Amino acid sequence: MGMQLSEIAAWARNRKILATLLLTVTLAIGIVIGTVASGRVGASHPAAAGTDATPLVIPDPVQLSSAFASIVTKVQPAVVNISTTQVIERRGPGKAVPRGRGQMPQGPQGPGDDQDQQPFQDFFNRFFDFPDQGPTAERSLGSGVIVDKKGYILTNNHVVDQATKVQVTLNGEQTPYTAKVIGTDEETDLAVIKIEVGHDLPAAKLGNSDAVQVGDWALAIGNPFGFLQGSVTAGIISAKDRGNVGQQFQRFLQTDAAINPGNSGGPLVNMSGQVVGINTAIITGGHGNEGVGFALPSNTAIGVYNQLIANGKVTRGSIGVSFTETQGSNPIVLKELGAPYGIVLQRVESGSPAEKAGLQSGDVITSVNGKPVHTGSDLVNPIASTAVGGSIRVTYVRDKKEHEASLTVADRTKIFPDRTANGGNNENGPTPVEFGLRVEDLGTDRARRAGFEDMKGVLVTEVDPASFAEDIGFVRGDVITEVNHSVVSSVSEYKRVVAGLKPGQDVLFKIRRRTGGDQFDTVFLAGVVPAPEK
Repeated sequence: MGMQLSEIAAWARNRKILATLLLTVTLAIGIVIGTVASGRVGASHPAAAGTDATPLVIPDPVQLSSAFASIVTKVQPAVVNISTTQVIERRGPGKAVPRGRGQMPQGPQGPGDDQDQQPFQDFFNRFFDFPDQGPTAERSLGSGVIVDKKGYILTNNHVVDQATKVQVTLNGEQTPYTAKVIGTDEETDLAVIKIEVGHDLPAAKLGNSDAVQVGDWALAIGNPFGFLQGSVTAGIISAKDRGNVGQQFQRFLQTDAAINPGNSGGPLVNMSGQVVGINTAIITGGHGNEGVGFALPSNTAIGVYNQLIANGKVTRGSIGVSFTETQGSNPIVLKELGAPYGIVLQRVESGSPAEKAGLQSGDVITSVNGKPVHTGSDLVNPIASTAVGGSIRVTYVRDKKEHEASLTVADRTKIFPDRTANGGNNENGPTPVEFGLRVEDLGTDRARRAGFEDMKGVLVTEVDPASFAEDIGFVRGDVITEVNHSVVSSVSEYKRVVAGLKPGQDVLFKIRRRTGGDQFDTVFLAGVVPAPEK
């Protein structure tokens, strides 16, 4: 009875096969369910669903970071370190009188400078009653840029000014070369020096600074503080034609690329690796960079350089006229004189080309060689750059009529020798009038003693503080000759003309102002007649 052993074995085998098949089917169903679930989750993911989206690309960091580096590689070999030695004389302990010193932004000396020992030396000499020291050497440092493979270097005049020895250290080298000063130009603060090394040197390429735009990238390369050789800073051009921070022939590029003491004479470089400026000055509340640096434009540097290598000096042309920028371009003055724009002449020098051509004080020059004159630079620069003996053509307005004249340019230094301005120094004359001015007739003893006996007009003897007269620029000693084109020869005439003016009306004063000795300028002051005080 019961199952045979063979039947039992067959049943066991079948059961095992069935279990295996059941396990296989279960796994298959699980895989299918997992795949479906996975597909459903994936369908809700944006990356899988956004088949029309454009993939984002990570920018290449090398392309951005290497832009400045490639420029530095090109220009830095032409940037040099300049060390100058100047002889100073001591006048007692602690009092050094330099025979020649540089200006800002020349920097302090580098490590190893022994000038920090001077206070101790002075104390030592004084305590032991040692005699004063004789002449000693003072050293200062700056930068420069090679612009000719033969060894010609552009730098600042204040870096080499009155130096007894100038030494140049090339980029990456330690041994200095003694340099020769080829020429200097104090009015632009530029200088050219030269070194002899026996082989060609890497020279930087100068660009056209007229192409520079505010907002352009710029790199400053130099040797800040004298020992940080080959330093590079980056910024932008913050402003162009900045002319209220230097001398007459200095119109700067302003940059926020860090310029520190010791950077003087180094290059300001554009993104093409061209030198567009020579770093010259900074404005700072302390002694270092505050983001306001100034570089002389390369076009100015090229003109000065060419004259210095040819003649050792810079000669500028002049026609012998004087003006004040703020007064000479006053829109109210120009309107009253009948000129749409231009520069009003204050004085015409005796015997000058301008006088010979018939120009007079009060004329408004509106163009030079056909180019409009809107600023003092528009007037001065084309004349200054004209060779002495060359001819220029000017258009000017007089009595609201346009005229033209041809002039032969003269040497500026011969027309304008050094002179010291000296304003009037007159006693008070208590004759109250309008606008905060006190005036008196020129026929008084006081006026004659002041040297005004040959003039016609009224003498300003007092200017009230915070008055309309002070606001538009009157000073004691001015002689008023006209008010709104009406000649005034006495106080009564002056009062009569002034009484006819109405609040809100433009008023133009023509005055004569002493500038030194018997020299007088013609000055125009203008404003809007104020309402009477209540």
